[in-house]
Amino acid sequence: MFYRALASGPFYGFNRPGVEPSEAIIANSWRQGMMGGAMAQYEDIVAFCPTDLPDDLKKITVPALVMHGDDDQIVPYADSGPLSAQLLPNGALKTYQGFPHGMPTTQADTINADLLAFIQS
Repeated sequence: MFYRALASGPFYGFNRPGVEPSEAIIANSWRQGMMGGAMAQYEDIVAFCPTDLPDDLKKITVPALVMHGDDDQIVPYADSGPLSAQLLPNGALKTYQGFPHGMPTTQADTINADLLAFIQS
């Protein structure tokens, strides 16, 4: 139930007005969630949520691209994307108007083109 609710709602932005949900994306997200063990998934969240990354980000010296949708309902944009890019010594921020957390799936053409351009630059 949880994996369907997350996928059909905020993760991919399917809960936003005018956004057409994709049953294929929802079903695939559910499938991925169901493949993991419940305890491993719980421990992942327990470890990830309180982790403070600023010191680690400051140590990454290679060029890094932070890509973040400004309609991310899972990791709020203002609290993550711009701050992460600022902490990276060679960081760049690419903000996507209206894109959700699951933007690599829902907006793959845009994301892949921007990733390729960044790698080639």
